[in-house]
Amino acid sequence: MNSTQNYPGNLFVVAAPSGAGKSSLVNALMEVDSRLAHSVSHTTRAPRGQEVHGREYYFVSNAQFEQMISQDAFLEWAHVHGNRYGTSKHAIEERIAQGGDIILEIDYQGAIQVKKIFANAVLIFILPPSWEELKSRLQRRGEDSTDVIEQRLINAAKEVAQVREFDFVIINERFELALFDLKSIVHAQRLKYSAQRRTKADTFRNLHIS
Repeated sequence: MNSTQNYPGNLFVVAAPSGAGKSSLVNALMEVDSRLAHSVSHTTRAPRGQEVHGREYYFVSNAQFEQMISQDAFLEWAHVHGNRYGTSKHAIEERIAQGGDIILEIDYQGAIQVKKIFANAVLIFILPPSWEELKSRLQRRGEDSTDVIEQRLINAAKEVAQVREFDFVIINERFELALFDLKSIVHAQRLKYSAQRRTKADTFRNLHIS
């Protein structure tokens, strides 16, 4: 599938620096939007906390990841915080070709790669309200050492510099408001002419809209 094809489903891509609340927002959206399917990425990092293989991520070895790269199995993949993450090409193509909507949580590198392949993909970037708040959230999470947190903040400065490449930007200062913004973007995309033309093709034909 290439960028010139009009697939019936919508593809939403959400990126953010670590600690900005991306996963919490996407999970909350999934709870209230039954039309969205969540894409599960492959990663070489170890599970954290209560993460389950096949739910949050597919946890694979470096050798398995290399094999998938050689088989051209990834829509995109990238190094992030010393580990590799990749999105299954087949899973995405199958879902949107059938008219389903799917949402990806990936880093900015992967988001930009996806846009090159799927021109209709909607790129959404989540920003923290300040550097101080981002650092505080990373510390409260209690998952990383001080050195790792500092590295995440350094990486975050590079990541937020790419925000201009995205279609929409949400500042996650108040979670409820940020979730409302995310829901609004998804709903508005479904009502755009191009999306309605793809998903409601029979209606357009019956109304003789060419």
